Amino acid sequence: QVQLVESGGGLVQAGGSLRLSCAASGRIFSINAMGWYRQTPGKQRELVARITWGGITNYADSVKGRFTISRDNAKNTVYLQMNSLKPEDTAVYYCNAEVVRIGGGTVHYWGQGTQVTVSS
Repeated sequence: QVQLVESGGGLVQAGGSLRLSCAASGRIFSINAMGWYRQTPGKQRELVARITWGGITNYADSVKGRFTISRDNAKNTVYLQMNSLKPEDTAVYYCNAEVVRIGGGTVHYWGQGTQVTVSS
């Protein structure tokens, strides 16, 4: 099995910064990509940022220029640096990993979610 452990959420004032981390562990042969999604009540989960293990990134338009995704391949960890936070960034943030498992097969895994709250 594969586990994703997230950390770094919390409460911050508008204009502030937070850094999220997500570490993948378990029966991992390799990782194709990891990303961050977010969800608010009554809305669908949306992509915030994604990075391939080769370093290709893509971002939601709403976070471009404010958020930066990065990864540490050796640690199977992805980070999301969030700057200039706005109240509309308030959501539960979920880590996602596209994992090639030992023994075969590619599976998407999700973290448990971490709350980010931005006060105005």
